[in-house]
Amino acid sequence: MDLTTAKVIITGGTSGIGYAMAKDLKAKGAQVLISGRDQIKIDATIKELGVLGFKADMKSEDEIKALINYAKEKMGGFNVLINNAGMGIFSELTETSTEDFKEVWEVNTLGLFIAGREAAKHFKEQQYGNIINISSSSGVKGHAKGSAYCASKFAVSGLTDVWRAELRPFNVRVMQINPSEVVTEFFSKMGMEQKVDDNKLRASEIAHVATSMLAMNDVGFITDAAVWATNPWK
Repeated sequence: MDLTTAKVIITGGTSGIGYAMAKDLKAKGAQVLISGRDQIKIDATIKELGVLGFKADMKSEDEIKALINYAKEKMGGFNVLINNAGMGIFSELTETSTEDFKEVWEVNTLGLFIAGREAAKHFKEQQYGNIINISSSSGVKGHAKGSAYCASKFAVSGLTDVWRAELRPFNVRVMQINPSEVVTEFFSKMGMEQKVDDNKLRASEIAHVATSMLAMNDVGFITDAAVWATNPWK
C-alpha cells in the first residue's frame, strides 16, 4: 500500500514496539492513532510524534469499541490495525495462578480478538484493510515458565490463520510478526530484569518489518515474519 494513504490504529502505542511503529509510520506519511492505558503517556506520545491518541484498556470491550469509533471519526475511517498491546506473567506451571493466566489471556488474546473483530467489520464494508498481529517467538515454541504467555501467543497464531482465511476474499491482508527478545520496557513492567546490550533486537527493527509489510504492493502480502537477533550471545 501507499503509506501516505495509511490510516493506522496501533494498540499499546505509548512505548516499546508500538511507539517505534507509530514513529516510523508517521514519518512515512501515514495518519496514526495510538492507544494505551496511561493518559499521561498518551499525551506525551501525541506531543512527541504528532499522532492521535485514545485511552483504551484492552481488557474492556467497551473501550476497544470506543477506540474503533474514534478512529472512524477522527481519521474518516481506517485501513490498518496493528494489534500490539500485550503483557506477560512468567512462572512455573505449579506457581501460575488462575488469576494471572486469565489476565494475560484477557489482554493478549481476548482484547486482540475484539479489536480484530471490530476492525474486520469496517474492512469488509469498505472491501479493504490490513491487520498485523504482534505475537512472539513464544507463540511458535513453548518454554519454561511460559504457561500463561505462550498459551496466549499460540492462540494469536490461530486467530491470525483464521482471520486470513476469512478475510482474503475482502481484500484484507492479515499478517503476523513473531519477534524474539526485544529490548523494551516489557520486562521492567513485569518486575523482571533484562540484560541489555548492543547485540539484542530493538523496537526499531520490529517497526521496520511492520512498515515493510504494509508497504508491499497490495497484490501480495507477507503472511508471517519471524525476527531474531543475529548473535545475541556475542
